[in-house]
Amino acid sequence: MAMRHIWSLIFLLVSIMAQAQSWDAIKGSKLYLYGEGYGSTVEEADRQALSDLISKIAVNVSSVTSQSDNERVKDDKLTSNSDFRSTIQTYSQATLTNTDRIILKNEPDAHVGRWIKRSEIQKIFESRKLKINSLIEMAGKAENNLKIDDALRCYYWAYTLLRSLQNPNEMTTEEGKQLLSVWLPEKINDVLNNLNASYITKNGNDAELSFTYKGKPVSSVDYTYFDGMGWSNIYSAKDGIGVLELPSSSTLKQYQIKYEFEYRGQAHIDPEIESVMNSIKSVPFKSAYVNVKAKANNESETAEKAIEQLQQQTTNTLSTLEQPAEGSEKYAKAMAQVAEAVRTHNYDAADELFSPDGLEIYNKLIKYGSAKVVGNPTYKVYKDDKSIVGRGLQMVFSFQHGIRKAFVEDLVFTFGQDGKITNIAFGLGARAEKDILGKGVWSESARKAIMDFLENYKTAYALKRLDYIKTIFDDDAVIITGRIVKRPMVATHTFENNYDVRGGTIIKYNRQTKDQYIRNLARTFASNEFVNIRFANNDVIKMGKGGELYAIQIAQDYYSSRYGDKGYLFLMVDINDPEHPLIKVRTWQPNKDPKFGLYGPGDF
Repeated sequence: MAMRHIWSLIFLLVSIMAQAQSWDAIKGSKLYLYGEGYGSTVEEADRQALSDLISKIAVNVSSVTSQSDNERVKDDKLTSNSDFRSTIQTYSQATLTNTDRIILKNEPDAHVGRWIKRSEIQKIFESRKLKINSLIEMAGKAENNLKIDDALRCYYWAYTLLRSLQNPNEMTTEEGKQLLSVWLPEKINDVLNNLNASYITKNGNDAELSFTYKGKPVSSVDYTYFDGMGWSNIYSAKDGIGVLELPSSSTLKQYQIKYEFEYRGQAHIDPEIESVMNSIKSVPFKSAYVNVKAKANNESETAEKAIEQLQQQTTNTLSTLEQPAEGSEKYAKAMAQVAEAVRTHNYDAADELFSPDGLEIYNKLIKYGSAKVVGNPTYKVYKDDKSIVGRGLQMVFSFQHGIRKAFVEDLVFTFGQDGKITNIAFGLGARAEKDILGKGVWSESARKAIMDFLENYKTAYALKRLDYIKTIFDDDAVIITGRIVKRPMVATHTFENNYDVRGGTIIKYNRQTKDQYIRNLARTFASNEFVNIRFANNDVIKMGKGGELYAIQIAQDYYSSRYGDKGYLFLMVDINDPEHPLIKVRTWQPNKDPKFGLYGPGDF
């Protein structure tokens, strides 16, 4: 036994001596740049070593590039190179994954070395260039889909990353025709200049506005406004409609609006972008500020017609599945009574309109932030084989804590045979509805069931209906959640280790059982003032087996008071019983995959 301990000690000493010799060779070689760190833990020492290495990379790069110490922006255009000594630090947060590490001494007096081949340094910058091009591509697609919030965010974030490059004035568009340092600010200004906000009407203290892009109602756009005393929370317009919630004393003749483009509050979803934003100055865009006169004009009429056309298109599409209901007046009256109860804050006045289950949802709805009715609703009532559905009521829900946000939502009412309201859900939005309802290859009942399921799904998360969520997940469901991590880490490229690296972004994946997922979801609900989900373009595939079994990949914007991300949700849903859908698979990933997700239908 003693001999075994002696041999172990000898082996350890030889190993340490070999490491020391190897480290000395690295330090003495001109082929490498290195950094050293010390601390009570290996993690602490590693952070110091990485910071030391980054500083040396910055000195090395700065010595071979002509960079000014100051950044100058004129007329929204980059006119000189940025200070690389500050922005190089941002590469340690997410993209510096091609370094090696050696533990020279273990805890409690840890000593760690980090090094990189000089020939590998250029790859650091190439990774960021790929990300810039990826953001530009996403921005273009969002712009085409009239998701102007995503378009502005991606264009501006691409511009932000561009300004942190070694030579920002050398990168061109993919066609190679224009410098991105010129093209990107021009593009941002172009998007902003093609946005139009028009006054529609005023209800009490609230003003209703229309938002169009190149004459078409936006799918979504974010904005703040000056209410006479200060700037508001960020509000989200949906399907061309937005609101201003003004003080009772307001006598404004015009409204000053600022379109959100920087999205600094969301930057935490991408550690690399957050780090760069904290290192370089923001670029102002004067075209983000617009004034809207507090009265209707020709522009208002044009915008209203465009929104009416969009609503009519949705109505026409719905009419293939739902027909106008007989005796619709009484259902429209019920929805109007709910609207009046919300307007007057006399919520109990509408209680008698609901079934017990419907009343439970209504009580959760009126507690969902600060709820207000938007405009003067035009109610439409439809019927299908089993129920009556009412649409047309829009409400805005605003929140004051964490990521301060306000959302416009379309309410969908379901009536039972006795005329009572049995359910309230948030509508998907015109884009997502068109994608689903336009799938002529599926049966009408299937399309309706998919739309109903997604409406109830997003509403359940917003209203924190944990009991309902339990019922829609199969007991043996495959559930994989994804989260963009903030902390720097040594990246691995294997999903088996729960981490995935895509475009410099590190995503942590967790596979959970149903019980684990529900417990974690309960904690999420408890720690956030609000949760809100927005759906956009989607793909649906019917499985070859299992009857009415569908695979859905849908763009999801996830907001909560403490966290937010954008990505693609993959759901495999059994709707053989449309009233009791079951989720068999649920996964998430940050970008759309042409092969239908991290997992595809073929994997199951």
